[in-house]
Amino acid sequence: MSETGLTVLDGTHLRSLNPSLPELNGAVSGSQLLEIADSKASSSLFGLSLPQNLKASALSRVIAGAEDHDDDVTFRQAEFDKDKASKFLCDYISAIADEMKDDPLVVSILDGNTLKMFLEDEDDYAMLAENLFTDMDIEDKGKICKSEIRNALVHMGFEMGIPPFSEFPMMNDILKKHRAEGEEELGQAQFAELLQPILQETADALSEKHVVVIHNIKVVNGSKLRKLLADEKQFNDVVERVLLETKSEKEGLRKTKLIRSFLEKHGEDLGLPPSESNEAVILLYDAVFSEIKNEKSVVQADNEFREFMKDILKTFAEQIEANPVFCDLDN
Repeated sequence: MSETGLTVLDGTHLRSLNPSLPELNGAVSGSQLLEIADSKASSSLFGLSLPQNLKASALSRVIAGAEDHDDDVTFRQAEFDKDKASKFLCDYISAIADEMKDDPLVVSILDGNTLKMFLEDEDDYAMLAENLFTDMDIEDKGKICKSEIRNALVHMGFEMGIPPFSEFPMMNDILKKHRAEGEEELGQAQFAELLQPILQETADALSEKHVVVIHNIKVVNGSKLRKLLADEKQFNDVVERVLLETKSEKEGLRKTKLIRSFLEKHGEDLGLPPSESNEAVILLYDAVFSEIKNEKSVVQADNEFREFMKDILKTFAEQIEANPVFCDLDN
């Protein structure tokens, strides 16, 4: 969990899942097996429809470890007996969990509770309705059209518990049921009176079937950085890049400020959060380099420099694991 009601899905829910196949009459095709596996994964993740790129990456992981399938197409066309199908089901869901660990999804789970909180307190609801009416009354006439109810709901958004209309088609039916359409004008009291049952019915519907909204937020949690440190060739390539860039500096010394400059410029490729993303990232860099500055600010031999770089990246990984960084990709 993070602030503002956001939930981070990092594969943990899937790792505790013990998937089993439904009753099968004979063999099952790869396409059918994928539908079963995606459905089980989705059910374990609050009904979330997993992004296509995530599912494709997970399938590629599984196929890469198999000997009898070359690509997605041959897999979907293949036939599986019960044992092979069961193994694939477990491997595929495990691969989705691994993908989500490397690149977590940030979601809002809309279950009606936020709306119910507004509705249960008369003062809170009165304030909500008043603020919405004022926002919709652009011309300050003290009257708005019934059709503005739709815009008011859009204005509330997921922060107040309203899902996007595209993710919750039932909202259109609820509006029609309460005749919240047309050009008839409403005063503030009438607006509040009409809005209340719409919000109540929406809350009841969401409590029966949650809506999960995926946000365009990247979570940097140290997973990619740990993989870099574990891959000797990849790590050595990074060290060579840093050496090459720092040697081009006039001072010719491998100082921590030169390493910081390199990481701020290229760190996103290595698994660090973008240095310009927010103030928390600046504080992260300050904390890491404050921690290591008392060890060595200058090293002379390349092997010393290699260990020095490893210490810096390990420190970053530890800090990010303890406090993941959220980067809003829409900004």
